[in-house]
Amino acid sequence: MHDTVIDDLFDRAVGPVRPFEFDADVARVFPDMVRRSVPGYAELVGLSGLIARRVAGPGARCYDLGCSLGAVTRSILRQTGPDVSVVAVDNAPAMIEGLQARLAAETDVTRVETLCADIQSIAIEEASLVVLNLTLQFVPIEARLGLLQRIRAGLMPGGVLILAEKFASPEGRAGDWLIRLHEDFKRANGYSELAIARKRTALEQVLIPESLEEHERRLAEAGFAGSVRWFQSLNFVAWLAWI
Repeated sequence: MHDTVIDDLFDRAVGPVRPFEFDADVARVFPDMVRRSVPGYAELVGLSGLIARRVAGPGARCYDLGCSLGAVTRSILRQTGPDVSVVAVDNAPAMIEGLQARLAAETDVTRVETLCADIQSIAIEEASLVVLNLTLQFVPIEARLGLLQRIRAGLMPGGVLILAEKFASPEGRAGDWLIRLHEDFKRANGYSELAIARKRTALEQVLIPESLEEHERRLAEAGFAGSVRWFQSLNFVAWLAWI
């Protein structure tokens, strides 16, 4: 059992704002951070597990790329049979250590292979499901197509990709509404104006969002036969893409 630690990192930080990093401090508060920062996160994770139940049959292999503390990994485990395996990958040692500690409480921990590695360098083979949950946005733009092409090549017939991203808000009034409501969401969850501003500055140095149209164009270019937006909450969206 892991108690939730309150995220006050950006209230306590002093000095110039450094680029956001998934270090031990972030891993310690990550469950509270993502709950209070990403609208609909719990529903996104839960529905990802339901997608896994539909596509991951006996003996299937799933990949959770950029798994952080493994919320999606554990959702897949809960929704699939005992012979479905998950490869959970993250390049942050603190996240992998936190995931391994959480998996120790699972009865079927042997179903998960954890890798501390760059998702751009691992082999993706015979996958029924690949999940990129708020991860592609941290990959350099010029490397995103290649990653999606490798995922497409590693999917089995009937396999799917879940891609969830914070997207770039459109110009004009529509984008203003999304930006302001997201900030209101964080205020309503107890973040101070200082924390909101400092975290935004830190993320802007490493998180590069793209428009909905850019994401969908890239999925097609990567060789996916089609995709559908199955989830949206404010400026966060998820696609299901198939081969």
